[in-house]
Amino acid sequence: MDLFKLSLSLFCVASVAMLPSTLAQDTPQDFVNAHNAARALVGVGPVQWDATVASYAQQYANLRINDCQLIHSGGPYGENIAWGSSNLSGTAAVQLWVAEKQYYNYNTNSCAAGKVCGHYTQVVWRNSVRIGCAKVICANNAGTFITCNYDPRGNIIGQMPY
Repeated sequence: MDLFKLSLSLFCVASVAMLPSTLAQDTPQDFVNAHNAARALVGVGPVQWDATVASYAQQYANLRINDCQLIHSGGPYGENIAWGSSNLSGTAAVQLWVAEKQYYNYNTNSCAAGKVCGHYTQVVWRNSVRIGCAKVICANNAGTFITCNYDPRGNIIGQMPY
C-alpha cells in the first residue's frame, strides 16, 4: 500500500517496551538529538525545538493522561504518538519511529507491503523543521504516552520526505 494514500501524517505506534526510569531521556534536547541523528543519516537538516509546538504537544498529552489511548489530536501539526507499558523514554519513542526505516523504499516512496513507515518519514521530513514533544505517565500506572508534533507537517501526498 502506498504510504501517502494514508491520511496526512496521522500515524501511531504502540510499544510494550519495558525501560527502567533511570534510563529516561525526556528533555527537549534529547528529543531534538534523537530526531537530528536520524535526519543526518539521510542528509536532512536539523530540527529545532519550538515552544509553541511543544505547548500544543503538552496540552494534548495532558488530555490523554487518563486513558493514554493512541488517538491522534487532529491538530494543525504533523504528529507521531507512542505508548509504552512502563516508563518509555522520549528517545526510545523516537527510536521506535525511526526503526520503521527498514520498511521505507525511497525509490517507490512507499512502505513494504503490510508494514508501516509513516512515523519514520515524518521524523525525517525535510520541511518539518520545528518540533515539540511531550510525555505523561498514564493514570493508574498504565504506562507512558508520548507525542511529538511537527511544523510544518510532513507526509504530504505526492512529495518525497527527503
